Amino acid sequence: MGEEKPFTFEISLSVLDSLGRNLYRSFITVIGEAISNSWDADSKNVWIYVDRKRNNFVIKDDGDGMSRTDFQNKFLKIGYSKRKNGVKVSAKGRPYIGRKGIGKLALLSCADKIAVISKKMNTNYVGGTIDNSGLDKAITRDFSPQQYELKKYRADIFEKYTKNHEKGTIVYFKSIKDGIKNNLEFLKKVIALYFRFSLIDDSFNIFVNDEPISLEHLEDLAQKTQFLWNLNNIDDPYVKEKLVNLIEPKKQIVMDRNIKGFIASVIKPRDLKIISADERVGVDLFVNGRLRERDILKHIPTARLAENYFYGQIHFDKLDDDEKDRFATAREGIVADDPKYKRFLDSMKKIVSEILEDWDDWRIRHRQDGDTENPKRSRKERASIGLYSAVSEEYEVPENSKNRKKVDSWVDDLSDDAKYNFESYAECFISENLIRKYIREKRILLTPEAEAEVKKWREEEVRSKGAGNVSIDIRREKTDLNYLSMAHLATLHDKKNPEKDACLARDAKEYKPMRDAIAHTALLTDVAKKKLTTVYENIKGRIRTLLSGGN
Repeated sequence: MGEEKPFTFEISLSVLDSLGRNLYRSFITVIGEAISNSWDADSKNVWIYVDRKRNNFVIKDDGDGMSRTDFQNKFLKIGYSKRKNGVKVSAKGRPYIGRKGIGKLALLSCADKIAVISKKMNTNYVGGTIDNSGLDKAITRDFSPQQYELKKYRADIFEKYTKNHEKGTIVYFKSIKDGIKNNLEFLKKVIALYFRFSLIDDSFNIFVNDEPISLEHLEDLAQKTQFLWNLNNIDDPYVKEKLVNLIEPKKQIVMDRNIKGFIASVIKPRDLKIISADERVGVDLFVNGRLRERDILKHIPTARLAENYFYGQIHFDKLDDDEKDRFATAREGIVADDPKYKRFLDSMKKIVSEILEDWDDWRIRHRQDGDTENPKRSRKERASIGLYSAVSEEYEVPENSKNRKKVDSWVDDLSDDAKYNFESYAECFISENLIRKYIREKRILLTPEAEAEVKKWREEEVRSKGAGNVSIDIRREKTDLNYLSMAHLATLHDKKNPEKDACLARDAKEYKPMRDAIAHTALLTDVAKKKLTTVYENIKGRIRTLLSGGN
């Protein structure tokens, strides 16, 4: 017997489904793959032509293009990587985005038919057509790749795109599977957001129906941005040219030197829904200019309200190295348990904690709702802040008024005192009305001193109503108890001698001067605030004991 032929691998076309056709579902992801291929081919320009009416689109570039050999041995070779032999950059020095050599399969995922043509300088076009219905039949028959032949392309469908096209690649997508649901404005915004190298690198431009993608497509988002945190001083044109009307100076944050980016926040969470009604802009991770992970905050959850206001871009090119391939097969995520990625998320978690504190402080400073999940402020304090913010809005003067800045500064000056006084008044209101109800329930009689106090305030009410020509009833209940403050209410219940014993009556006497100042909307000294807080804690404790049945 002669020597038997060695065994070899043979791959079925069905592998294409597993590697690509069934993984890439997003129309934007497909466009992203095509744009990435153009970047790797050292293109200066990428043109995207969308025909929603006919449900077709074309992507054209002026990159290096392909020869017949390139088209067969590189483009059609699944798994061919440009990074062989340690090559990491293109001839122009661009870091390669493609890695596994399967991203081209994305092109098969969204259309019924795809035609590809390409040429190098001073050569003729080469290419072919992939009909997904024919490919489906070949997969059903378990053909090997060598058994499936591409159809010839129709030159007439490319005629309008080949004029003055000296070199590069053109891909024609016919009959988009789910239809082109998104309008052109949506597409332009998404490209401006997610294909950053088109805005950062002047040597690379993207056009949609011949309109250049620029920072102007992000103008709406920029106008609704309030705060900005710049990580390691990233040089980003959107940050430098568009985020210039912030209501707080941008904050520089220093972290791992290999990470750069920015995080910004908007006025309302709905301001981030510039993509669609169901999707929002988030804090996204980029590697070598390519979007790799949408909304990384979902991996470092804090359960804090402020997360719904944040967007931004974090660039960490070191995730793409020779150690391993960290990117998921669908190229829309990173392998979750990768150690370097975990360390990156840990670094970001610390930064996000700092940003959350800033956001809360800045929002409150500008009389807006802050972060209710932040334990730094009590519920009472936040409620008082919210009330102050709501009331102060009613005193805003018109934007064009010469007094606008002055009045704003006056309102801001009242901020800390107002928050304290609002809270203190609420405490006073509740504690005094509860002790009135308790005295009424226990049928406790007024002392001669209390009756004299009631008489004094009844007479004062008559005098002030007469002076103001007011004839309406003011107090809903005209009972004597409603003319007494805590200082006199406490003595009705408390029979202890406040000169000798610690009791509610003693606390009420100390409470009275500050309570009266609060009632007259006066601003308290810091010492008086501390005294009032301490005394009220005593009063609150004694009233709770009283209401729960204690003595």
